Amino acid sequence: MAVKQTAGRTQLGDFAPKFAALNDDVLFGEVWSREDKLSLRDRSLVTVVSLMAQGLTDESFRYHLMSAKANGITKEEIAEIVTHAGFYCGWPKAWAVFRMAKEVWNEETPGEDAKTAHANSMVFPIGNPNDSFAQYFIGQSYLAPVSTEQVGIFNVTFAPGCRNNWHIHHADKGGGQILVCVAGRGYYQEWGKAPVAMAPGDCVNIPAGVKHWHGAAPDSWFSHLAIEVPAENGRNEWLEAVEEEQYQKATKQERDAT
Repeated sequence: MAVKQTAGRTQLGDFAPKFAALNDDVLFGEVWSREDKLSLRDRSLVTVVSLMAQGLTDESFRYHLMSAKANGITKEEIAEIVTHAGFYCGWPKAWAVFRMAKEVWNEETPGEDAKTAHANSMVFPIGNPNDSFAQYFIGQSYLAPVSTEQVGIFNVTFAPGCRNNWHIHHADKGGGQILVCVAGRGYYQEWGKAPVAMAPGDCVNIPAGVKHWHGAAPDSWFSHLAIEVPAENGRNEWLEAVEEEQYQKATKQERDAT
């Protein structure tokens, strides 16, 4: 499946349109999408080690660590990868990578207790890891079908900090989606609008054709029912990831109030 990226055009489209096109169309649209040659998991591994060798541990590196996790690299594997690469790239660089990697993979240890508490706080199950859609999420998500007849209803659970990519529900007629928060705290945001905080009982109606994302707060698990509105020729268009800077800006107001 082709990797869709629009960060280049979003951030540099007017200033450096050729660079933006090469980033979005060639690097991600062609090189990252050549899964017949290397899997996304292997490409994440190569990218992380390459950036580590250069000592680049900025927010772009955090994005690639998150992508590596989403692409299937486990906590044990990243620890072994960085340990091995440290002998060739430099010990101080390994320390720098470990500090960031611990933050990206941290919910797998103490987070298990929080996950259990979250599951116990709602009547719907968390379900299984949402592997089929993992490429469209930053962080770990889970999916539990509630109804697959008449109207599709799914309980979607996000680990702290997890969110899906920007996306659009298209339809020739009808369509869209309804979100009902059933546990935890999260956010919904439409393109060009302020984010909306969601708590249990909150409901969001998403018309067809609206670009948006939704996901958990940085420090809370989050579950919502995703209700599919009946549509003629309904389909989803997955777009660019919600980058860390965008996500932190969207959740900053709530953090400042606490």
